[in-house]
Amino acid sequence: MNIKNLLCLLAVATPLTVNADTLSLTVGGGGWNASPSGDIKKIGDPAGVDVNNNLFWDTETQGYFYATLEHPIPILPNARLMLTQIDQSGSGNTSFIFDGDTYTGNVSNSFSIETLDLILYYEVLDNIVSLDLGLNIRNLQADYTINDSSNTTDSLDETIPMLYGLVGFSPLPDLIISGELSYIAYSGSSISDLTAKIAYTTNFFVGFEAGYRQQKYEFDDVSDTDAKLDFDGIFAGAYVKF
Repeated sequence: MNIKNLLCLLAVATPLTVNADTLSLTVGGGGWNASPSGDIKKIGDPAGVDVNNNLFWDTETQGYFYATLEHPIPILPNARLMLTQIDQSGSGNTSFIFDGDTYTGNVSNSFSIETLDLILYYEVLDNIVSLDLGLNIRNLQADYTINDSSNTTDSLDETIPMLYGLVGFSPLPDLIISGELSYIAYSGSSISDLTAKIAYTTNFFVGFEAGYRQQKYEFDDVSDTDAKLDFDGIFAGAYVKF
């Protein structure tokens, strides 16, 4: 799906939507126990560098924070701002080629992906069944360093529009079971962010959430880099809803 088709789909969906009946602000955050897998390579390298076997990445608890504003004005979308930080590092005896350089012996590395999502969405349904549709404007910043006798550093800073959708079910008041997805595919590359969770809001404006999240990145010649990276695992957090 290219960006033009993505925007056309959003334009078709928007006139059918409605928004919340009241004004509300939700602020929350938590920890995501994310397990990494996949590989990364520069164009021209003979093979990808495996993040587990060559870079020694392991499961790490990553942080996420968000603020959501919902309002009763039908023509304006609701908005959520969400920050997720993925940090990985490792060191050990290995051997691989990256960016034309041969790394061997005791090699150390550090890697980070920071995503700042501005999600603009409309509530199509908001009762026992919930349905939200919209657009996720994601700023993606990635930085990495690989060290032995050589030193390779690089960074990526891109703003990417993604389709966004949420489907939820409320079997009890103040309890919601939901799944949400942000996704884009373009010129052989794709990004997806999938979440399945259960959330409960108490009578004291405090709520709790837990579930499963998976981020997948597939880059085809993006900044001279090919990559297939997957981060997934359970998360838990808390929020305050006004």
